[in-house]
Amino acid sequence: MKKILFRKIAGLIGLWMAAMPVVQAGTEEGGQPAEEGYAFKPAALILPVSLIAVGVAGTVIDGMNDFHLFRRSDAVRSFEVDNYMEWGMLGWVFLCDLTGKGKHSVVDQLILLTLAEGMNAGMVHGLKKVINTPRPDGKPYAFPSGHTANAFLGAHLAWKEFKDSNPVLAYSGYAAAAAVAGMRLYKNRHWVADVVAGAGFGILSVELSCLIYFSIRQAIARSADRKAANRLVIAPAFHEGGGGLYLSLCF
Repeated sequence: MKKILFRKIAGLIGLWMAAMPVVQAGTEEGGQPAEEGYAFKPAALILPVSLIAVGVAGTVIDGMNDFHLFRRSDAVRSFEVDNYMEWGMLGWVFLCDLTGKGKHSVVDQLILLTLAEGMNAGMVHGLKKVINTPRPDGKPYAFPSGHTANAFLGAHLAWKEFKDSNPVLAYSGYAAAAAVAGMRLYKNRHWVADVVAGAGFGILSVELSCLIYFSIRQAIARSADRKAANRLVIAPAFHEGGGGLYLSLCF
């Protein structure tokens, strides 16, 4: 009798152990997600914060805000390429998608771009109104450069998506963004400090959008995994007449 009961218990435990992979589906050994998640690196903030700090210093220190590369008394109105490139650079990552493979889907890229542009617009235009420094041509709202911020936002998002798979695509956006900054200086619309800080705000917006978006997505995924694991319960059941398998599935 004891041998029969032992065999039944052993068989039930075997069934229970066999059912365990169903409960743990979608995870690797150690319970880690099968797909590596986004890991925020504080070092990624060094570059944008440094650029913003240099721009701020160049604006607030007496005499520094008088420095610009192209000295003239009026603005150049003969071309508007920088105005088109400002917004065109926001789609740079999608242009790169046509010839390369980014880290994330187009949907993820669109969400990241939307979050980054929202934060970028809030920071840049908020500071423009608060600080209200005059431009080289005498007009208001010089600091920071919105054109440069948008251009570097698009360039940095493309860099993060393609830096591992296609370095040429990854770095090409920075060249285009630097061209936008140069045109803003040439057209006498900004001081050097304005475009330096603008580049910093554009890069910072992308880093913050990645931190916010992937943190939320990973939290939702972990919550869904826990709920999925708790939906199915499989365990051995014993009683005086024998044993069996207890299974509970919540819909």
